[in-house]
Amino acid sequence: MNASPPSATTAPATARRAARTAVLRAEARLYLREPGSLFWVLAFPPLLLAILGCIPMFREVSDDLDGLRPIDIYVPVTVLIGLIVVGAQAMPPVITGYRERGILRRMSTTPVRPAALLSAQMVLNGVAGLVSALLSVTLGRVVFDVALPRQFPAYLLVLLLALAASLSLGALISAWARTARNASAIGTVVFFPMLFCTGLWLPVRTMPDVMARVVEATPFGAAARALDQAAVGDWPAWSHLGVTAAWTAVLTAAAVRWFRWE
Repeated sequence: MNASPPSATTAPATARRAARTAVLRAEARLYLREPGSLFWVLAFPPLLLAILGCIPMFREVSDDLDGLRPIDIYVPVTVLIGLIVVGAQAMPPVITGYRERGILRRMSTTPVRPAALLSAQMVLNGVAGLVSALLSVTLGRVVFDVALPRQFPAYLLVLLLALAASLSLGALISAWARTARNASAIGTVVFFPMLFCTGLWLPVRTMPDVMARVVEATPFGAAARALDQAAVGDWPAWSHLGVTAAWTAVLTAAAVRWFRWE
């Protein structure tokens, strides 16, 4: 008995899925051809951790860090750096460049909607950020004997919240910037304050009280403290989770409000 032909509703839905898959594959090929982006997302955070781990004092237990070593603290920092790179540096110039060259406008007249391309960029950069985090955690464990997160479900939750905050930040930069060059400039301006909030120059737990409160009110400062807490086996403070989630919601709403297709 012959199978019945696809219904009028099923055929367009199948075509849309096939188109989204094709866009994702094409964007993945382009992504892999960008060695600069791949280096900063995948190689730079683990490389930074390896350099810090080669400093003898970073491998010594410190009373100021509650019996931990500085290298233990810097694994979550480098995890967050990889996420910040994808949101502030990697994604915005690509999306803004597509809009600048009229690609998004032309796609809006075809069955492949521009949203498919934006979704592909979100997926690829999200996966790259998670791979970067995995590389940092693995390097810390294998080379420097850093303990794996003792509260793994909480650690994963914070990681996903921080990734969502980073991608929403990237979407907002893409919405604001008129050109790819402007997107790179805005991303750089945002990048370094966010690095400070991760605790790269001064661990958040050792900051003076007022500075720590300000930093913990930022998405990546709150995420840094939450990752620290999950790493040692505690459930992160709900305030830190709430701050990261709230920033994600606000940044997403702003990106949706101001994003332009052309």
